[in-house]
Amino acid sequence: MTNYYAVSEFQPGVAQITITNSGKANVLSSEIIEALIAEIKSLGERDDLRALVLASSGDRTFIGGADINEMAGLNRVTGEAFITRLRDLCTTLRNLRLPVVARIQGWCLGGGLEVAMACDMRVATTQAKFSMPEVKVGIPSVIHAALMPRLIGSARARWLILTGATIDAAKAWDWGLVDVVTSPDSLDAAITEALAPILECGPAVIAQQKELMNSWDELPLSAAVDQSIKAFGKAFDTGEPQKYMQHFIDRKR
Repeated sequence: MTNYYAVSEFQPGVAQITITNSGKANVLSSEIIEALIAEIKSLGERDDLRALVLASSGDRTFIGGADINEMAGLNRVTGEAFITRLRDLCTTLRNLRLPVVARIQGWCLGGGLEVAMACDMRVATTQAKFSMPEVKVGIPSVIHAALMPRLIGSARARWLILTGATIDAAKAWDWGLVDVVTSPDSLDAAITEALAPILECGPAVIAQQKELMNSWDELPLSAAVDQSIKAFGKAFDTGEPQKYMQHFIDRKR
């Protein structure tokens, strides 16, 4: 444990990194962001890990956004530096070879929602609430807010971002912003259930699939298809297709 996060075992093969000591709202300062980036990259290098759960302390807030006390003193230059650090945190989560689950137990606001959208899966409690309130304090929603139209559609994203409105967990699930909504006392069980089919697969194919899906967001359709062909062939270099296909064949006998 450091001043900013704690690392624990969520279950065998799955690490949990928990944001700590960042106030009741679990806000993200520059120091916390930099510490999280370094630790997440370190966890991604561990061969014994198959997935990562991103959590925060307390039961009131997942991440309450970027630290407004720090942002209030920014100017153009320092503002760009600050938001670049937050972008780097989101990019680190998005590009991590491990699937990442956001464990959302309460408020998920602004930069916190951007972090959550950069994760591969979002599992929330019925008490969770979601908002992009940046326009209310004079700044636009930026960086990985760009993922929102892909997740919930352009019209809903525009409404949520332009109004700064808050939606509850039920609406977030209905819109596709979160993948699972469960009771607070079942949150970890729901994450375990969500991860189970992933953990049954080989680690190489999951890492390869995640990399491919990220590229699909960036490439034109024809280029994405062509890249997928190369990835298909490359998969056989890992030995996983041979292993898992033989298991399938043997079960059918």
